[in-house]
Amino acid sequence: MDVGAQYNPRTVEEVFRDFKGRRAGLIKALTTEVDNFYQLCDPEKENLCLYGFPSEQWEVNLPAEEVPPELPEPALGINFARDGMQEKDWLALVAVHSDAWLLSVAFYFGARFGFDKGDRKRLFNMINDLPTIFEVVTGCAKKQVKERSSVANNSNNKSKSISKSGNKYSKAATPQKEEEEGLEEEEEEETGDTLCGACGEYYASDEFWICCDLCETWFHGKCVKITPARAEHIKQYKCPSCSNKRARP
Repeated sequence: MDVGAQYNPRTVEEVFRDFKGRRAGLIKALTTEVDNFYQLCDPEKENLCLYGFPSEQWEVNLPAEEVPPELPEPALGINFARDGMQEKDWLALVAVHSDAWLLSVAFYFGARFGFDKGDRKRLFNMINDLPTIFEVVTGCAKKQVKERSSVANNSNNKSKSISKSGNKYSKAATPQKEEEEGLEEEEEEETGDTLCGACGEYYASDEFWICCDLCETWFHGKCVKITPARAEHIKQYKCPSCSNKRARP
């Protein structure tokens, strides 16, 4: 297990890039790949930890044997509480510990490579601009976005209507030409605050997105492995979470 991913980030930008990669991996484990994560966290196994990697991958594994470890370690024994709590509460707890671990790793690099007060503040501000894993997993980030965009969200087809020139996918009818200019400004205002349900990143106009018809959550096409061409042939899109929902034993 190589939690350091074979390199040590030395600048604020590199540490932030490392943070974002690890964060994206952890969000996958707790959202789009949660079924796999759930199965790996068998309470009958030994103390397990959830690791995120700069490559946006994740792993459930035993803690490092070396003392002290190369990097700060995640919360130990996350699997023991799996069957003793409601699943959503357990995932929220793992998310909180994951947020704490990400911060400890980022500022470990900062201390190791001598970040001064200005560097530490800049790194924190860059991190703080992203929703926490807890906010993504529990839906708090989505609720905050909805509160800021409540007026725009009240229109019937607004959340799923994107003009043909846009990169979000929708099956709703394209607005009439005379209405497009008025909607374009509102659209930009709303989508700028939209979060991907998989990675937690904000909407960008140059990226392809798709909306789940059940939970109405938006996703980067690349995060759910849907291309624009494939999307055109989908009558009702169900995200991985909605597709995999089933009663837990």
